[in-house]
Amino acid sequence: MGSVEVKRLVLYIVACGGYPAQDLPTLVEWAQGEGWEVCVIATPKGLDFLDIPRLRELTGHPVRYDYKQPDEPDVLPQADAFVIAPGTFNSTNKLAAGISDTLALGLVNEAIGFGKPVIAVPWPNRVLAQRLPFRNSVETLSREGVSLILDYESLPEPGSGQSGASTFPWSQIHEELANVRRDLVA
Repeated sequence: MGSVEVKRLVLYIVACGGYPAQDLPTLVEWAQGEGWEVCVIATPKGLDFLDIPRLRELTGHPVRYDYKQPDEPDVLPQADAFVIAPGTFNSTNKLAAGISDTLALGLVNEAIGFGKPVIAVPWPNRVLAQRLPFRNSVETLSREGVSLILDYESLPEPGSGQSGASTFPWSQIHEELANVRRDLVA
């Protein structure tokens, strides 16, 4: 009997500018252990929080943050699923409005349009999360099929800096990604 080649599912992790992005290597390693091929995409401000050489080494792919030229080949495989961790106030609102002014937002906007699984983990501070535009954005994304992981009580206080990163919901991301993977291979 011949061997059956199993397609490796590809996960794009989209990082916005927030302290939890510093812990992405741990998420990458966990996802790889679950059988995902992982690629990291960053917003321009997300780059400030990433250890790019470490992520490149872990994934075997460049960390993308800008659009390529139309005649250039894509260096990343097509994504089967997306997780936005962390999502900022700004990026969450832009995504809900359909704004694609960064590669990260453009890819996620297309993923939503294609109906691909998208998990968003918005991480504004508690005060920004109370704004009506943000709450409307969360509702809009949910209506479009985006899975949201958002516990308003766990969000950091304004000006708390890194202290809020300790309550970032990594275990909930693991659970949701396990569900997505199960659905994709079924």
